[in-house]
Amino acid sequence: MSPRPARSSPGATRSARPRRPSASRSGQHSGQHSAWARSGALPRYLALAYLLLIVYASLHPFTDWRDLGLSPFAFLDGGWPRYWTGFDLAINVLAYLPLGFLLTLAWRRRCGLWLAALLATLAGAALSFALESTQSWLPARVPSNLDLACNSAGAALGALGALIIGEHIARRAAAWRHLLDEGAHAELGVVLLGVWLITQLSPENQLFGTGDLRPLLPLTPAVAYAAHSYFLIEAAITALYLLAIGLFARSLLAPRAAPAPLIVGFVVLALLVRTLAAGVLAPPQDALAWLTPGAALGLAAGGAALALALLLPGWLRLALGILALLGGATLINLSPANPYSTEALATWRQGHFLNFNGLTRVAASLWPYVALPYLVLTAGRRAR
Repeated sequence: MSPRPARSSPGATRSARPRRPSASRSGQHSGQHSAWARSGALPRYLALAYLLLIVYASLHPFTDWRDLGLSPFAFLDGGWPRYWTGFDLAINVLAYLPLGFLLTLAWRRRCGLWLAALLATLAGAALSFALESTQSWLPARVPSNLDLACNSAGAALGALGALIIGEHIARRAAAWRHLLDEGAHAELGVVLLGVWLITQLSPENQLFGTGDLRPLLPLTPAVAYAAHSYFLIEAAITALYLLAIGLFARSLLAPRAAPAPLIVGFVVLALLVRTLAAGVLAPPQDALAWLTPGAALGLAAGGAALALALLLPGWLRLALGILALLGGATLINLSPANPYSTEALATWRQGHFLNFNGLTRVAASLWPYVALPYLVLTAGRRAR
């Protein structure tokens, strides 16, 4: 009689089971997954913001709506437009290219990259069709099947670009995500900074200045124009906004990130955007027209104040940033009208850039009043 096989002990059974991944490996995997999840929020915020920008730019100036008794879809079988330029066609393609790119990145985790690219292309074409049809009721706009084709092509090219380099950009964004604060809405703050950067494309606005409600509301300047007072007001507005923007950017960064190089780089980028916009939209010799004596003094004073403010504790930096933003928005509404505004607008090219100017002016008027609640909520979260 053969001996009975020995029972395996519980320890032996456990040792025979497949080993689970080590804590370091599982933690690394979950960390990569978490980084990818966090990197997906920024494309969604950017896509939504850019979609709103396109809607506004396509329907500006939102006045004198009328019904001509024609079908809003009559433009589909229209002939070739009588007046067009290669520049206009390129602008229509380029305008929708970022939308297709961002929508593809925003939807890639939910439905896969290829399906996201197809949906982004269809969404861009559908948005262009809806806006071109709506333009049938606007006297200042002319719907065009050529614009629809160019917009759709732009969305398709953006989606194609996301297919080619989208994964690389998503990985790079996840790798750089450690520079941002761990708060759930740091990406939203990045989008707000991006919108502020766009407002610097208007050469008629004061340097870094936003929050002027007079283009939207019937307000009159509380201070009469005089060269000396305008010089001081311009310097104060530039200094306050430089301080506010620098501290806003600091609130988005992680405590371990080196803030000074990043903030200085962002300010330099804003000045480059200002210079390039002035050189393209105004005569090239006026590319540095924004560097007035008041603006130069404001940059120096604001830079010194920002350097000192970065040494303060986090909650005090936030409070100071809120006060600086409130002070700048208040002062810009009390200041006399910018004497360079009329001259700057007169030199702008018409057409698409005229509509873009309306977009940037509205964004500049409203930006502080959107950024202020964000900073207050961030301060409340930090206090908790």
